[in-house]
Order: sequence, then structure tokens, then C-alpha cells
Amino acid sequence: MSQDPSQPPASYEAALEELEQLLQVIESGQLPLEQLLTGYRRGAELLAFCRGKLDAVEQQIKILDEGALKPWTPQ
Repeated sequence: MSQDPSQPPASYEAALEELEQLLQVIESGQLPLEQLLTGYRRGAELLAFCRGKLDAVEQQIKILDEGALKPWTPQ
């Protein structure tokens, strides 16, 4: 868990990398219960962040597919 859990990820890629690292640590079974719970919470936050980014891109693709190019505003 290398990132500051109080800060949002810098990008989708950063969130995905942190999530992968977090999963490795959790799956190792070496965390005390409190850290396991904290890691699970952070993982849920990272997953929600990634899903939000993917949803935004999906909406932009739908707009482009309809032929109506509109400016993309990241959330």
C-alpha cells in the first residue's frame, strides 16, 4: 500500500497499479486484521475510481459513435 489512502489516484493507470499491488498484499495473508480492513476499503475506493473513469470514456465513445463530437470533461 504505497499510496496515501487519503489522496485520490493521479490517473486510471495509477489507480490500477495501486489496486494490483494492494491485492497482492491482501492475498498474501500477512496483514493484521486492521490493516486488512483498511486495505479492503482502499481497494473499494480504487475500484470505484477506475469504474468512474471507464464509464466516462464509454460515454464519450457513445457520443463519438453517434457522430456528435462534443468536448470531453473528465469527472
